[in-house]
Amino acid sequence: MSADTRPRLIETIGRKRISFREWRGHRPFWGGFLTLLAGIPIMYIPYANLTIGSLTVRLATTAGAGSLIIGVLLVVLGLTMWFQPASRVFAGVAAILLSLVSLVVSNFGAFLVGFLLGLIGGALAVSWAPARTAGGDAGTPARGRSGGPLGDTEPATAGAGPGSGNALDDLSGTSPTNGTNGRHRAG
Repeated sequence: MSADTRPRLIETIGRKRISFREWRGHRPFWGGFLTLLAGIPIMYIPYANLTIGSLTVRLATTAGAGSLIIGVLLVVLGLTMWFQPASRVFAGVAAILLSLVSLVVSNFGAFLVGFLLGLIGGALAVSWAPARTAGGDAGTPARGRSGGPLGDTEPATAGAGPGSGNALDDLSGTSPTNGTNGRHRAG
């Protein structure tokens, strides 16, 4: 095997980078990442000791176990956003609620750091939508009444009938232009 036939390191790194970018594009990556990061200070700070010179300050609360549970759940919800993107809305809402609860339970949400990371991560997960592809059912761009993309300002043609491709008929087949009204024909 010569040096020319072996894959080069740069090409391998480039392929892995492109593969990671593709993986990241199909899930709420940043929402999951921030939610995962929110769990770490919420778990850690109630069990930490701060030593300044010879003075030791304990940050432990009476609800240390509650802080640990909230932190672990935020980490699990962050991983859920990554590996189960279909449940992103549930995970995002749960992350927001747990972040709000951490204000009371865990030293003001780990001194507002974990609280803010959890709120932002949960909001990003709830608002994330899958990317539209060039072809396919979920990938076709939304069309307005004129048949163009939603930002299109072209007026719809007045004489367009059913099946003309101008998106005047909805997908259910119930439209006043084709004579149907729900389950039954009108008239």
